[in-house]
Amino acid sequence: MSQPRFGRMIPAMVTPFDEELELDLDKVRALAVRLVEGGSDSLIVNGTTGESPTVFYPQKMQLFRTVVEAVDGRVPIIANVGDNCTADTVSFAREVSQLGVDGLMCVVPYYNKPPQEGLYRHFATIADAVELPIILYNIPGRCVVNMEAETTLRLAREFSNIVAVKEASGKMDQVKAIVDGAPEGFCVYSGDDSATLDVMRRGGVGVISTIGNVAPARMKEIVDLAAAGRWEAAEAANERLMPLMTGLFETSNPILVKEALRLLGFPVGGVRLPLVDATPAQSERLARIMRETGVLEA
Repeated sequence: MSQPRFGRMIPAMVTPFDEELELDLDKVRALAVRLVEGGSDSLIVNGTTGESPTVFYPQKMQLFRTVVEAVDGRVPIIANVGDNCTADTVSFAREVSQLGVDGLMCVVPYYNKPPQEGLYRHFATIADAVELPIILYNIPGRCVVNMEAETTLRLAREFSNIVAVKEASGKMDQVKAIVDGAPEGFCVYSGDDSATLDVMRRGGVGVISTIGNVAPARMKEIVDLAAAGRWEAAEAANERLMPLMTGLFETSNPILVKEALRLLGFPVGGVRLPLVDATPAQSERLARIMRETGVLEA
């Protein structure tokens, strides 16, 4: 497989908070550097795993600026600007485009339950308003609406700056339809670590990853082996890490990702309400899984 512009293993970076649950910009810098040095190809900033619903617009701007400065061009930075109001998304996307980020991610509008034509017009309006490359984000489990393959392909064909989709629908027939019908250079990423090899077997290029915060080198190994066609080795590496891929989702993301980083000795603070921190029992189970998978020393 040829190398996609944003690479194959892209952590959806958690957002570090201090004890008062305010942005911890020093820890933001440290985490960004840690993820780059761990082998990440790009970074998604303030996506779902970055608690985007509870990080308000001025804080998002601070977060994006800080990561851009910390990474200093070593890997591309993709800012999540998606919202469920088209006008707000356009305004914010234009503002963020001035910060030196390399791309934008936009989620399917949640709560509104738009029809497919509404989804098309939402993303078309954003694409017309900015020049930066855009990654679409389809996650029906959080947004209620599934963006169908035909809508994704219509956008991919009509807008040169819509360059990829993060597919978290779990629908492998949909993934295959997008891959088969997409224009050259359009990339399909798995939006679920545990589905990554299934997506790549159907022509996907890699993963926008949750576990990439915790074990970036391990997840990068899996996608690189798959991209090289070394499927047996990729499956073996995937099987070794699978208990943690699934274990991180015992409760709502990113509760356990932040707890995993704390267990690794790299605390990034708690989560903002309405999320709540991991319970002692959840932490104990997570630590056991991390030891069993070799991510945490026994």
